Formats: sequence, structure tokens, C-alpha cells
Amino acid sequence: MSEKESLERERISFGAIVSAALLALILVVGVVVWVNRDEPASASKGDVAQPASNDPNATGFAGPEVDLFGRRVDVPNNPAGQPLPQKPAAQRKPSDPEWLTAAPAGTTEPHGWQRVYGASVPFSTSDGPSRIEDGLAVGYSHTPQGAVLASAQITYRLNARPADRELYVRQVRVSAQQVAAYDQALAESRLPKQQPERVTRYLVAPDAFQIENYADDMAIVRLAARGPVVDSRQLWAAVRLIMVWDAGDWRLKPAASRQSQTEYVDSLAGWTKW
Repeated sequence: MSEKESLERERISFGAIVSAALLALILVVGVVVWVNRDEPASASKGDVAQPASNDPNATGFAGPEVDLFGRRVDVPNNPAGQPLPQKPAAQRKPSDPEWLTAAPAGTTEPHGWQRVYGASVPFSTSDGPSRIEDGLAVGYSHTPQGAVLASAQITYRLNARPADRELYVRQVRVSAQQVAAYDQALAESRLPKQQPERVTRYLVAPDAFQIENYADDMAIVRLAARGPVVDSRQLWAAVRLIMVWDAGDWRLKPAASRQSQTEYVDSLAGWTKW
């Protein structure tokens, strides 16, 4: 096999994992089954990323670790994550020049990215999440930054734990038909309670984000997750997600089309880095 063919195979392999991981349950329930098609729904304990503890009332952090790319990620003692103290004054306003382009505060500091059920998810000190409620990260600001934080939190958590029905019905804007399909998949044990580490290890902090469109009731955001270097070019898998403001918080809206919402980009020009 030539070097070019080897790189192309690496790109396709990485892309399949990243795309499936980011899009699982966003379009169709079967995407998760495709990721895990050769494994039973219940993975062995030795292959599952374990939280620092199983106490939902625990606070604080265990020792920090590093992700796939050698970047710091903190491990909370609460398996659902540890919200950070909020400073609402740091939130942007529509009149701010960087209303759509500023990064939420605190994500570049320790505890800004936390490993929750194997996935790296963002916690800010300005735009949420402000609390853990029934194991769910909730309380995002009604800002572009709040929408971006919620998009990463909800998507990554759901992909790490596809069988988390509470998360699916509360934080994803789904129809009765979609809930029925989801419940059928649960009944048939086609959705793992916890994805194995070989899947969650790719749910790393995205390098950057974009706000393509924003209004009070909806935001269209893109997350760019780092991929391989191909032909001396760094690639990112960029996924487009739709967020809706519903009942005082941001929720994920599945794309209407079954076509992939992921594309590869070789530059982050015009993107906001965390």
C-alpha cells in the first residue's frame, strides 16, 4: 500500500469515527448501531471510561488527564460534571462587536474542559452550564456562547451514553415519532448505556466553533474537531448543529435531512478558538 493510500485510509477511518460519533442520534438512531455494530450494547467494564466516582452529589475534581492530542482535561468527582461559578457580567450583549465571535469565558482555564462519561465537554464561567439537574447539564445563557456550549455538551453526552433517555427527551427537540423509534431501539438493546473508550476517546474538545446564524429562538453552530494530517495538511471534521431556545434553555434540534452534516476543512480562518 502506498503512503498516499495509507493516509487516505487513515482519513476515512478517522472521519468515519468522528462523523458517526458527532452525528449519532442526531439524524437516525441507527448511526449509533453502526458505530458499535460489532459489539454488544453493554461493553465490558475494562473498555469503558469510568468517572472519578459514582456519587451524583460529589464535588471537586480528581487529578487531570490528557486527551487524544495531549491537551488537559479535568476529571470531575461527580460523574455528570462539575459546573463552575458563574460571572454573568462576562456575558456578551447584542451590541458587543464580538457578539457572534467571542469565546465563552473560562474554557481555557483549568476545569474548563471536563471528562464526562469519557467525552470532553466544556464548562464556562460566563454562559453555563450553571448546574447539574437530574444528571443533566443545564442552565445556559441566552447568548451565542450559551448555544455553542449546549451544542457540545448535549451532543457529546448523548453520543457517550446513547441509552440516556432522560437526556434524549429533555435536551433534544424530538417528535413523538422519533421518541417512539428511540424507545424501540432501547427495547431491542441496540443502544449502549455507555460507549467504550475506543469510541469516546474521539469525543475530544473541538478546536473551534462558528455561529452561522443566531436569533433569540434558534442558533446554527458548527464545531470543528481536529482530524489527521493528510498530504501535510491538518484537517478538521466540521459538524453543523441546530440549537433552539425552548422553555428557558438551549436544546438540540435534529437535522431534517439524513444527509451528513459533517464536512472536512483544512483551515480555521474565520472560526473562533476556545
